[in-house]
Amino acid sequence: MATVHEIEQRLFSWAPRESAMDWDNVGHLVGDPEQEVERILVALDITERVVQEAIDCGAQLIVSHHPVMNVRWHEREMQSLRPDTRLGGLLTMLVKNDISAICMHTNLDAADGGVNDCLAKKLGLHDIFSLNDEKIGRIGTLSCEKGLEEFLRDVIELLGCGGLRYCRGSGRVHRVAVGGGACGEYIPQAIAQGCDTFVTSDLRYNDFLDTRGLNLIDAGHFPTENVVCPAVRAYLEEHFPEVKTVISTSHRDVIQYYL
Repeated sequence: MATVHEIEQRLFSWAPRESAMDWDNVGHLVGDPEQEVERILVALDITERVVQEAIDCGAQLIVSHHPVMNVRWHEREMQSLRPDTRLGGLLTMLVKNDISAICMHTNLDAADGGVNDCLAKKLGLHDIFSLNDEKIGRIGTLSCEKGLEEFLRDVIELLGCGGLRYCRGSGRVHRVAVGGGACGEYIPQAIAQGCDTFVTSDLRYNDFLDTRGLNLIDAGHFPTENVVCPAVRAYLEEHFPEVKTVISTSHRDVIQYYL
C-alpha cells in the first residue's frame, strides 16, 4: 500500500516543489509520512466539511490545491494551535482523526496539465501556451470568434459560476488569456501578448478602471481553479490504482451571489 510520502513525491514529479512561489507552502503539511493510504479525498480547499467527509468515507489523506496553512494567509493564527480558532480547530480535527494533508498550490498552477491548462481547455481554447515565464497563466484561441455576451454565458456554464464581474474591451473574443485564481497582476502581459480577453479572478476595482482594450472577466477564485480537481484524481488513479481516489462532494465556493 502507498504511503503519504510516496504520494507526495509522485505529485512533486508532476508539479515540482521548486516551481512554487517563494511565499507558498506546498507538499505534505499534516500527518505521518509513513501512513499507509487506502483512500484519498481530493478537494480545492480543506475545510471542516471536507475533513468530516474524509472521516465519513474513511480517507487517510486529503490532497488539496490550497494550503491548509500558509504564513501569507494565516500569520496570526499560526502563532498558536487552539481548537477554538478556525485554523487550530481544523488542524486539530485532522490530527485527531489521523488524516494527512498534501497541498499542491502555485506549483500546480504552473505545471503542465495543471490548473491553468485545465482552465484553458475547459473554456475551449486551442494552441495553448504560457502567459509568462513563471508559467502562471495560459493563452489560447477559440475555434471561432465570439461576441462578449455569448462568451460570458459560456464561462458561467462551463465553470459553474454563480455569477461574474466583467468590463468590456473590444467586445469580441478570440485570443484569450486565462489565470486560475488571483492573476490580476498579469493584465499587462495579456495585453502585450495581443489578447482581447482575460479570464481570471479576485480583480481589484482599479484593475477594471484602468484596463483599456481588453475584455476583463472575473469568474471567481473557486470556479477558475476547481477545474483541476478531476485532473488530480486522474493522475492519482493512474499512479496509485490500488488506492481509491474520490473528489469531494462537500467542497464548494464560499462566495455566494445575491442577484
